[in-house]
Amino acid sequence: MGMLAAVAPGSTLAVVFLALCLALVLAFEFSNGFHDTANAVATVIYTHSLKPVAAVVWSGIMNFLGVLLGGIAVAYALVELIPPDVLSPPDGGIAAGMLAAIFVSALGWNLATWLMGIPNSSSHALIGALVGIAVEDTLRHGRALGQGVDWHEVWSVLLSLLVSPVLGFGLAMAAFWLLKRFIHDEHLYEPPKGEEPPVWWMRAVLIGTCTAVSFAHGTNDGQKSIGLIMLTIIGLFPMTYALNVDMTGAQLRAIAGDMGEAAALIGRYGDDRRQLGVAAARAIEARFGAAPSGSAIPATERPALRNDMNLVLTELKRAGEAARIGEADEERAHEIHETLMGTAQYVPLWVRVLSALCLGAGTMIGYKRIVTTLGEKLGKQHLAPAQGAAAEVVAAGLIGGAGFSGFPVSTTHVVTGGIAGTMVASGAGAEPGMLRQIGVAWILTLPATVALSAGLFYLLS
Repeated sequence: MGMLAAVAPGSTLAVVFLALCLALVLAFEFSNGFHDTANAVATVIYTHSLKPVAAVVWSGIMNFLGVLLGGIAVAYALVELIPPDVLSPPDGGIAAGMLAAIFVSALGWNLATWLMGIPNSSSHALIGALVGIAVEDTLRHGRALGQGVDWHEVWSVLLSLLVSPVLGFGLAMAAFWLLKRFIHDEHLYEPPKGEEPPVWWMRAVLIGTCTAVSFAHGTNDGQKSIGLIMLTIIGLFPMTYALNVDMTGAQLRAIAGDMGEAAALIGRYGDDRRQLGVAAARAIEARFGAAPSGSAIPATERPALRNDMNLVLTELKRAGEAARIGEADEERAHEIHETLMGTAQYVPLWVRVLSALCLGAGTMIGYKRIVTTLGEKLGKQHLAPAQGAAAEVVAAGLIGGAGFSGFPVSTTHVVTGGIAGTMVASGAGAEPGMLRQIGVAWILTLPATVALSAGLFYLLS
């Protein structure tokens, strides 16, 4: 098992691990597609607004476009959950054990819940796997969990996952009540009979919301696979991908100019690794200040510089969250962190395309289990057109807004909460047994993936 920590970056064995890890992350994104596509297509399929094949193909295309056109804030919000010495080991090793542990844990949980037909959150599973890496690394180095795990970031991410289904439930319930108050076509509030689609304008709304949710899913969940692919290529080929070689001399000098302040802030407010952070800031100041461009930095120096950047980013976050820090210093620590993060955050076009292809392809396959749960088993009656419209309008707004603001919400939780809200608002009521299964999966996902990921990382590293 120890061989994973001793593989030389760029070696033949590293290429093999790269291929394996890429296969795992692409399989995860593929499973994300077929697990979550039901959230977008269940409403148009169960209201007969679109045929199943047309619905999933259209949803796949929109997911593809969402990944290509979305931001990358979510991708790097997740990456920051991992300790810097694991992201880019300073001894020159590769992060294969970390990568394999993350992908196997998140993918395994995704597949297990899909087989049982339970609408589980891929985001939740992935975050648990990332936290498991941080927990194992902290324990291995004898550090306190409060220092080694960025609990502020963990709670921030989990809060968005917790709030999103509650918002979905409440807002969809309100949207359904508004529809019922102002639109009095009884057929919109009854399960469809036969194969007849709803009235033309409601059909247009349902197709439009399916389109919007699919696109929003791509902008949010697609970023997660982008972050995982970047973890893979940086971890296995740091000399090529550790730094953004397109950085200009002006950008490098701006960063170098901030590093003196960064070192001072870290020295005053950092955690038990503050001295490492100060040394890293000084190293970046010296190297970036002397480089005419990113491409001019020798490939052999890039892994160490990436590790320095990760250390400074982590310590600046810790400094900004310190209880004793003043308001002005806190604001400055945040500003420098954001400037440095803006340089560290980059994604080659081929990574976007690869992620988009996998999510789009996965969207077109394996959707039936979760669609059946959402359309038939979540409520005590089959889904009605007005319920589908209310749930999807709310989901599109919440998921789309989160994707561009950097909050990794769960598409599954938002849509499931929304449909449940409309079932309650309609008087039909939600099915307690299915809600209980979804709730148990929600509660178990985090501890299960944390334990699985931490255990695998221990064995593989």
